Amino acid sequence: MSAIVERQPQATSRRNRYIGLVVVIVLLGLFVYSVQDWHQIWKIVSAPDNVPIVAMLFLVPFFTWLGIRQAQANDRLIGDLEADKQLAKTHHRKSEPWRPGWAKELHVWPYLVRIEFLAAVIVTVVLYVWSITLNAPLEEPANPNLTMNPSKAPWYFLGLQEMLVYFDPWIAGVVMPSIIMIGLMVFPYVDSNPLGNGYYTLRQRRFAVNMFGWGFLMWILLIFIGTFIRGPGWIWFWPGETWDHNTVVFDRNRDLHEIVAGIPGLGFLQTNWIAKMIFGAIIVGTFYIIGALFFHWLMKRGPFKFSYLLSPKKFLAWAKIPDPFELKLLANTSMLQYMTFQFFAVSVLLAMPVKLFLRLVFTIKYVWVTPWFNI
Repeated sequence: MSAIVERQPQATSRRNRYIGLVVVIVLLGLFVYSVQDWHQIWKIVSAPDNVPIVAMLFLVPFFTWLGIRQAQANDRLIGDLEADKQLAKTHHRKSEPWRPGWAKELHVWPYLVRIEFLAAVIVTVVLYVWSITLNAPLEEPANPNLTMNPSKAPWYFLGLQEMLVYFDPWIAGVVMPSIIMIGLMVFPYVDSNPLGNGYYTLRQRRFAVNMFGWGFLMWILLIFIGTFIRGPGWIWFWPGETWDHNTVVFDRNRDLHEIVAGIPGLGFLQTNWIAKMIFGAIIVGTFYIIGALFFHWLMKRGPFKFSYLLSPKKFLAWAKIPDPFELKLLANTSMLQYMTFQFFAVSVLLAMPVKLFLRLVFTIKYVWVTPWFNI
């Protein structure tokens, strides 16, 4: 009976790997089929300034997979230790079981320092080879009468430049980056979960890992869009399309109050600036309330499996029944910690993708228009 129980998770894991492999192959096939201009792709990929981004497209998925793999190994170990109290007293508490003769403590010198030294040497060699083989010369002095098209920031600032499409310059260049940096500094202090320090785990830090992963991948997406999709005139060109400098886009950017003003009886939103300001404040306030309720609901949910999408009963059970472990963590969270997280989560993790969706799909530029600022 135990052999059957052990084989079942292995079979499920193997099936999920095959499904993931098939999905990747299908997506690659669709991409290859949709490419119209391979020379344009090579021109972007081979640019010396884009080497870090191209490397990032491979390194981020690899290290994400590696971290998840180690977290799953630790989660299996945690499950075994919770099921066997006697084993928990003697186990080395690592994914690799302790064996007789192994030291239970390792000193920083020479073990950790040796690894860090080798890593520093390898990185230095890579940088030397990179700087010798790829030419990155200085360009001619800036000429205001002849600017580059497209004119792009360095790759590490492309996310900020892409945010200028969706927000006012002072919000995209000052407010949002400040919120992100302050949030990264504050989050360790609003974290009420003592578990998961010093080792990878998804089981004990599900919500925190998912939130950080979502924010990090969202930033990578903005860099990807600014590098591979934004062409001349900062126009949207899908990967594989030719960057035509003569392309003209006839999209009309509208504010939300302009769309609502078309409803009979609400035409005053078009001319009355006080009405426009109050309308935008109501929309933004409602968004924060709904966003806070969404994150509050998400905090109490257990681990999600994609198989739930194929079974409505399992999905409804996951959506309705809170996870006891997550409820315990939420109960240990103070009101100050809770409200601080909600502010940063709604302002960045939810507002950014929603604003991106409204801008790209419905060409809505601003939701809240005032004489002093626009959001």
